[in-house]
Amino acid sequence: MGAPVDLTSYAELAVQLVNMGDELRNPFSLRSLLEETGRTEAASRLTRRDVDALWELREELTGVFEAAAGGDDVDVVDRLNGLLVRHPVHPQISGHDGQPWHLHLTEGGRVADALSVGSVMGLASVVTRLGVDRLGLCQASPCRNAYIDTSSNRSRRYCSERCASRANVAAYRARKRGA
Repeated sequence: MGAPVDLTSYAELAVQLVNMGDELRNPFSLRSLLEETGRTEAASRLTRRDVDALWELREELTGVFEAAAGGDDVDVVDRLNGLLVRHPVHPQISGHDGQPWHLHLTEGGRVADALSVGSVMGLASVVTRLGVDRLGLCQASPCRNAYIDTSSNRSRRYCSERCASRANVAAYRARKRGA
């Protein structure tokens, strides 16, 4: 039996696209991200049109994370539903790289189409399985990177250990100055 579609990796791709910022406009940076995440075939087919489409998607995904960070569940769902309509899923059975038969969310078409479908479906899966409050924006100033909180107690507030440490050190120093 084939493996199920890994929607978690697609949700993580959405986070990575949002966090790339202006680097997403650079085809070489985007190609590197795709290769690092095991999407080598997509990296080899990437075009300028794909980069432009993914930049637009990034802006829309950023809005999803901003709405989630603001606690607006309805806005998050409305935004995701709009994206699901614009990027419909066309699942296909695939077998490649010695893997058993498994589902891909979309095959063929432009690279941006496949990445858009995956990113949107991944986030929709997180929201429906875990809740809107699992999507967030880093609370370390000035960072505003996106993250998905997979902690058991829903306690994540920072995009990385680096930002958490930086915020904790800043809070400690502020307390020392105030004492």
